[in-house]
Amino acid sequence: MACLFNSTNTPEVERQYLTFLGAGADGERSTAAGDQVQWKAEKNAGNDVSAPKSNTNLATRLSNLGGWFQSRVQNTEEKHDLAEDSSPREREVELAPDGRALDLAGTLFSTPESQYHKAIELTPEGDPRLLDYLTNLGISFASRFEQTGELSDITEAILVHQKAVKLTPPGHVDAPTRLNNLAMSLSCRFEQTNELSDICEAISALQKAMELSSHEHVDMSSRHNNLGQLFYYRFILAGDEGDLEQTVSNYASAANCPAGSPRVKLDGARRWADTLLQHHQSPDIIIAFDKALSLVALIIGLEQTVQSRYTQLEEIPGLTLEAAAAACAFNRTDKALEWLEQGRCLVWTQLNNLRTPLDLLYTHDAALAKRITDTAKQLETAGSSRGQLHASMSLGEKISLEDKSRAHLDIAQQWDGLLKLARAIPGFESFLMPSPCSALMHHLPESGPIIVINMNENRCDALALLAGLEEPLHIPLPNFSIRTASTFCAILDSQLRSHNLRVRDMGAITPNDGERGIRPVPIGKRGDDHPVHLVLRGMWEDLVKPILDALGFSPVAPCSGVLPPRLWWCPTGPLSFLPLHAAGIYRGLKRESISDYVVSSYTPTVTAISNQVKNARSVDAKASGLLLTSQPSVAGASPIPGTTSEVRSIFKRAEENGVRALKYEGDELTVDVCLERMHDFSSIHLACHGSQNATEPLRSRFLFHRGSLELGRIIQSNIENGDLAFLSACETSTGQEKLSDEAVHLAAGMLAAGYRRVVGTMWSIGDDAAQSVAIMFYNYLFAQSDTGFDGAMSAYALHHATQQLRLTLDDSENSLLTWMPFVHFGY
Repeated sequence: MACLFNSTNTPEVERQYLTFLGAGADGERSTAAGDQVQWKAEKNAGNDVSAPKSNTNLATRLSNLGGWFQSRVQNTEEKHDLAEDSSPREREVELAPDGRALDLAGTLFSTPESQYHKAIELTPEGDPRLLDYLTNLGISFASRFEQTGELSDITEAILVHQKAVKLTPPGHVDAPTRLNNLAMSLSCRFEQTNELSDICEAISALQKAMELSSHEHVDMSSRHNNLGQLFYYRFILAGDEGDLEQTVSNYASAANCPAGSPRVKLDGARRWADTLLQHHQSPDIIIAFDKALSLVALIIGLEQTVQSRYTQLEEIPGLTLEAAAAACAFNRTDKALEWLEQGRCLVWTQLNNLRTPLDLLYTHDAALAKRITDTAKQLETAGSSRGQLHASMSLGEKISLEDKSRAHLDIAQQWDGLLKLARAIPGFESFLMPSPCSALMHHLPESGPIIVINMNENRCDALALLAGLEEPLHIPLPNFSIRTASTFCAILDSQLRSHNLRVRDMGAITPNDGERGIRPVPIGKRGDDHPVHLVLRGMWEDLVKPILDALGFSPVAPCSGVLPPRLWWCPTGPLSFLPLHAAGIYRGLKRESISDYVVSSYTPTVTAISNQVKNARSVDAKASGLLLTSQPSVAGASPIPGTTSEVRSIFKRAEENGVRALKYEGDELTVDVCLERMHDFSSIHLACHGSQNATEPLRSRFLFHRGSLELGRIIQSNIENGDLAFLSACETSTGQEKLSDEAVHLAAGMLAAGYRRVVGTMWSIGDDAAQSVAIMFYNYLFAQSDTGFDGAMSAYALHHATQQLRLTLDDSENSLLTWMPFVHFGY
């Protein structure tokens, strides 16, 4: 900076340059340096305390400086920016030699409010900028209240806003915004004092603001949300049913405004549904949730990366399950199914395609896709203004801002038109739309039902999807609850940790000997602990058995030679972490379990199975076969020597049965070679360590001696002939508790990569048990394979293998934890 300021610079050049620096090249108004520079600019402009009060140029700069202070407070949250006393910033000011700037300097560098006060003092009555200065002062006091919580600050804000409203001429373009500012400040004070008069005045001010605004105004959705909340406050305080009706009406209007941000509309739809849920058991709740879920689908569907979708999901927890529960309460199982399929496993859905709906449209009509993308951004950014008007705005700028608000209706109409164009394209009929119940029920497996279980704070229900039915069969589960499920999860997690079967860091492997990530579980030792038995019994008696009874299932004798029916579990919430496939009573005289009735599989979504039924295909004869690898000694992970003997045994049995097979051990296999060979073989067996990345699912990986095989690379390689993947690794089907309804684990990822069925594990597995299950699994499949090799019987093979392992164990908790982690996903 020294080279720019020299003796040849004129005061005017220096003033202009300093003003530029004060604003910042990017318009940022958050630094003390900007405050200092602006003050120096004012000095160099020749302004001092002797200037007349009609000096409106100084008043404008004072107001701008107040804005910089205010932005700094909001951005840094530094309380000393609000202090009225001296600060280092004041002491650094270079005062005029005669000291005449002392008073003004002390004022300039204290608080933003002092800047606005001085600007108002210097502005003559009748000057239109006076109203802007009042508005800015009121906003500044409101911002300070947010920082300090001092009642006097919000009271000052109210007084200033009231004066601004009073002085605003009828029909002025800024009148609605000033009324809105007053209403919001009154609402803030009401939250502190519960004074009925404040909320009544706030309602009156906001209603008048809305009357003066066009229905298509970009902020109308937000204002309806605010007015609904104000009416609800008054309803809680006074108990007037009319206020409750106004609450519902305004939230509904917010959700259905023709213009406005989709996120603001979603806020209105959620409040609309929640209010009805709490106070009115009305069928209108179906309409409210339908609107909310459609907005969720729109917001998530427009995100173009897995990570961005994941971030959005964290902002809308529980909505889908709450909506489905409400639908079940009104016996609308069709809506419950549609919503659960639409609002769950959104990350998995994107993994399944690796391409968003917009990506697919780009390949067909890039111009239309770009118009949709651009319009979506306009919809999202519209309404982002807080309605804060600044003195630096010209009248033309304010009118332009209002024109943009009115133009937002045109953007919304363009959006609807673009969606119609996209949906008119063959293959894009359901673009950014949920699948209707009729479509979801159209292609279901004949071999057994899909059971979708929904639960929230209010109720628990099962939806049984059976081939031939038009709608799901509703099975209420009054004796089971989300609290029970959460308790069971906590008990099971505690027991797994006590047995060292949980990895606290999902991205790390705990180094212990002889374990796929964890040390082995003792086998054959009868223990005295009962928690796991209690969990399995509780699930059996109050959840699983009532479902089986409702479907008319009966036990199948093992020696009958009859194959049990299939059953696919599609759980939600905390149930996603519980072993439904193992529910049962394993002690006492009357022992029974789910394995006596059905062969269990899991699926992330209904669509994951129905698509397999719809697109049934045989394994390509040229690709039929098994690719195997063992990776026993990965750097930084525990040795798992059993993987070598496991793969060698399976490979030998494959050769004996005439099954085409290829094996790699340790350093023999690179990641690139593995990906290449996966195209040549319909099935793969990975005996190695697995590492899940819940935050970035595509970074989940299998650990090799020579690098890591990431899920993203598998998906991108487009495995066209994928049939069966056996993941003989630890915790390959464990999701993330924060987003339990998002299947972001390795097992689901391999389904998304193109494999029709996957064997995974719910927690860490012992080296010996892993070998035993894997070998018995393939022995069963090889015996079933007359020509070629495929995984069509893989669910039965895993059922057989785990039951055989059970025969070698006792009924102790350790034994249960040994065979229970093995699970089957897919068709």
